[in-house]
Amino acid sequence: MEEFDKLEALQLDALKEVANIGAGHAATALSQLTERRIMISVPQINVTGLEGLSEVVLDPDEIVAAVLMQMLGDLTGRTLLMLPEANAKLLCDLLLRRPPGTTESFEDLEKSSLKEAGNILGGAYMNALSDFMGMMLLPSVPSLAIDVASAVITSAQLGFGHDWDHVFCVETDFHFEEAGRKLKGHFLLLPDLASLKAILGAIQLT
Repeated sequence: MEEFDKLEALQLDALKEVANIGAGHAATALSQLTERRIMISVPQINVTGLEGLSEVVLDPDEIVAAVLMQMLGDLTGRTLLMLPEANAKLLCDLLLRRPPGTTESFEDLEKSSLKEAGNILGGAYMNALSDFMGMMLLPSVPSLAIDVASAVITSAQLGFGHDWDHVFCVETDFHFEEAGRKLKGHFLLLPDLASLKAILGAIQLT
């Protein structure tokens, strides 16, 4: 989309600040869920076309756990929280108060905990965007997919039929209190065309 060629440092900083606030809320929520102190890195943000998404996010053949939610309200689209398989298993251990390395597969209990975590984390990012835009945003009931990254992204793209859809991709590292423990993930915002224009307008690109 032509407007993205005009992205300048100040506009990217505005998007990054929204991501930073969302990540902070997400870290607080994770701390409450796991009863562990969690710090976050400064998020990295990319804006890319859907067709190039798999190259920006992860190895297309990597197994991931992904929580997908519809974004409802004044802005519409989809959100996608993607965690590499090993990080998703670590998160399950933390949420279920198990020693790290306990989770070997994703059964009903593990899947339920991941969906709840995805719901809380996605809600944290949506709340930050809602405050920034001054609009109401509501998340749908989350769904979970465990598959290779390329298949997850293809599924998330369904319904986006034109090549000028763009994605805001936020990469954040969550650092746990134990030395060396790090949970890396990606939060993707996939707005529909009207919502994309509204976001661009909010950062003075329209």
